[in-house]
Amino acid sequence: MRFLVTGATGKVGQTFIARVLAHPLFAQARITALCHNRTVAPHERVDIIRGSIADSAVLARAMDGVTHVFHLATVKEDPAQVIDVSIKGLFLLLEAARTSRTLRQLVLVGGDAAVGHCFVDYPEPVTETSPRRAYPGVYAFSKVLEEEMVEQYRHQYGLNGTILRAPWIMEKDDFRYALAFGTDQFGGPLWDELMPPEENLRHAAENRAPLLLDINNRPLKRNFVHVEDLVSAMTIVVDNDAARGQLFNVAMTDPVDYGEAAAILRETRGMQPVEIRSRFHSNALSNAKARAVLGWQPLFDLRALIEAAFTYRRAADDPRKIWYVG
Repeated sequence: MRFLVTGATGKVGQTFIARVLAHPLFAQARITALCHNRTVAPHERVDIIRGSIADSAVLARAMDGVTHVFHLATVKEDPAQVIDVSIKGLFLLLEAARTSRTLRQLVLVGGDAAVGHCFVDYPEPVTETSPRRAYPGVYAFSKVLEEEMVEQYRHQYGLNGTILRAPWIMEKDDFRYALAFGTDQFGGPLWDELMPPEENLRHAAENRAPLLLDINNRPLKRNFVHVEDLVSAMTIVVDNDAARGQLFNVAMTDPVDYGEAAAILRETRGMQPVEIRSRFHSNALSNAKARAVLGWQPLFDLRALIEAAFTYRRAADDPRKIWYVG
């Protein structure tokens, strides 16, 4: 058994590699880590291939003897790279998978940007059969194309492809800084786009908690997943007949309610809420299929997500870095 992991140096890739190396079911498995701008920690069962996924020669070396592909490589809002990485790269990967004599399964970790995240209104829970409706931007567009490409290779060539559609992926103290005012904020929406910058800084100094409101002026409900829960789903689908050719939403069972989050932070940390109006839509990414078909259960609910993020302390050699391009 040999796993190829693209995007191996990201938060999902590194967590997945560590999980596989420690998992008794994969004790004999080797891993090929496809790395571009960065690299993974050396390990006797990990072989590192350096280069771009858009380079067919690099990909041919990476695919040698591979039984399972886990495709994690992506770029954010970067028009200069989205064609090479998200479209050409995946096409070359699918072609290599289609002609491989050893491949048994390809797993794509996609994103809820393919169904609009919180930018598009869905009147009911978003399921695997809901229409793909991306919001403006090349990243969301690429997430739609990725799912479509994997599905078409199943229809055209019988490729055993599994898609795990994840919302915003949290690890370590990510969620704490996703809620942070001031200059330490991680991800979006950027508070400076929803309020004057001086208010943002004042709320940071006062240690306030954001109570983000949706387009209807109700607390926004937004989808998240912890990286440990996503990685558990990635291991469950390996050689799982129930996952063959299937798409699964992999998210927290209940979306994060900013009203509930603000109440928990006030209760546990004395942080007073600040209401922030927005034009976002409250959506629920249903994980019912993954729970019913795979027996997957996320361990993180809202309170666990908050506690994990707010009690996490980074080591001196683990500074907060946000990698988007490359």
